[in-house]
Amino acid sequence: MAGPYPPHQGTGASGPYTPPPAYSPDYPFEAGPAAAAYPGPLPPPVPYPKRRRGRVIAIVVVTLAVIAGVVAAVVFAVRDHTATQAGVLNSAGAQRAIQGYLDALSHDDLQAISRNMLCGLYDGVKDRRADDALAKLSSEAFQKQFSGAEVTSVDTMVFSSPNSAQVLFTMRVTSAIRGGGAVERQGVAQLLSYDNEILVCSYVLRTAGVF
Repeated sequence: MAGPYPPHQGTGASGPYTPPPAYSPDYPFEAGPAAAAYPGPLPPPVPYPKRRRGRVIAIVVVTLAVIAGVVAAVVFAVRDHTATQAGVLNSAGAQRAIQGYLDALSHDDLQAISRNMLCGLYDGVKDRRADDALAKLSSEAFQKQFSGAEVTSVDTMVFSSPNSAQVLFTMRVTSAIRGGGAVERQGVAQLLSYDNEILVCSYVLRTAGVF
C-alpha cells in the first residue's frame, strides 16, 4: 500500500472508541451502596482525644505526697509514744532508774533493791530470802557511807544491745559522817530495759582519792 497510513479512527468490533470525559470537581462521585445509604457529604473526621499525661502526672505526685505525709505522721507518733514509755533506755530514763535505785538503798526498800539486782528474774524466783538478805546488806553499806544521794548527770552510756547499757553517772552525795559535806562522786551501773521498766542490775561506786 502506497503512501502514509490513514489516521486511526477508533473503530473496532464494538464500534467507534469514545474517550472518557475530563475529570472535574463537580463530577458526581459514586462510592457504591454505602454512599447511597448516607446522603450528602460525609462528616469531617473526629479528632482522637489526646492522653492527658499532665493530669495523670499531677494525680500521681499528689498521691505520693499524701502517702509521704501519712508515713511521716505515723513515724513521729511512734517516736513520741516511745519517748514517753518508762522502759526506754536513754539518758533521761537511765537517770530516773539509777535515782530510784539509790532511793531504795537509802530507805531500806528491799523489794525494790532485789527486783533491780535480779535483773528481770525477780518474778520467776520462788525463794527470795537470800536475795533479800543481800539487798539488806547493800542498803546498810550504802547508808553507812551516805545519808542521801542525787543523780546529777549521766556522763556516758555504752550499749551492749538496744535493751542494755553500761552507764557512767555523777551523783551529789551527802556524807553519813556528822559534819560531812556534800560532794560529787561517780558511779557505774549496769542497766537493762525489761518489761517496760529499767532495772539497775549492778551498781559500783568509783573510788575517789589521790594516788
